[in-house]
Amino acid sequence: MASAGYRSDIKTVPALFTHRRVNGKREPLIAKDSVFTVWREGASHIIAESYSYKTEPYYSILRHELDGKPVQPASCAVLDACVVPVCLERAHLAGIPVCDWAISQGYAPFPSILYGLNYFANTSDYCVVRDNEEAKDVIRHITNRGKYPFCYQKLDDSATIHSCISVFGRTAGKCDDVARLAERVYDLFAIPLITLVLVNDHDRYLLSSLSWTRYPQLSGEERALLSAYLAQQEFL
Repeated sequence: MASAGYRSDIKTVPALFTHRRVNGKREPLIAKDSVFTVWREGASHIIAESYSYKTEPYYSILRHELDGKPVQPASCAVLDACVVPVCLERAHLAGIPVCDWAISQGYAPFPSILYGLNYFANTSDYCVVRDNEEAKDVIRHITNRGKYPFCYQKLDDSATIHSCISVFGRTAGKCDDVARLAERVYDLFAIPLITLVLVNDHDRYLLSSLSWTRYPQLSGEERALLSAYLAQQEFL
């Protein structure tokens, strides 16, 4: 039974999901490029695989804002989230542990994570470089042969990189430290479906970037969690 006081603006509620069988069990499968609007906690929440500028989800958020209707995430939040330096500065100011970062036109220490900052850069396409030859090719690519700067994050030799999918700030099967970090990121940006790239440095998790999450990337537990929110059953 749905939680009291919740309603949904999704126009295809009866047909939200198809199903597939995994290990003999039926699991919900959400159609590619689907965009959902769910009413909860006094606002419309837009759920999508990408919130990039000029996409349908972005314009849906903007329409709500222009009409004076409460909506999450905010248009400024999704724009800030996909630019690594802006994302990390906002997170740092909110007290979230983040990787040290710098912007460069050509130099990068080793090892480092590199992110493009050009108009078409995708934060999910980060690269780890460990020597000059490797860095030269990556930098040439992400800067379009020097036309744009890039962001680098210096790594310790022992650091490891992890990713975590957050559904309304909740995670599936992650340790307490990662779960708490995902919750804090959601409190700041309010993006219902997002992937956190994290660096584990001396047993401490640091936020490296945020990136959009495609539905096929979701594990069975994550699909079930998202499906529960979409069906307004998240507290069951």
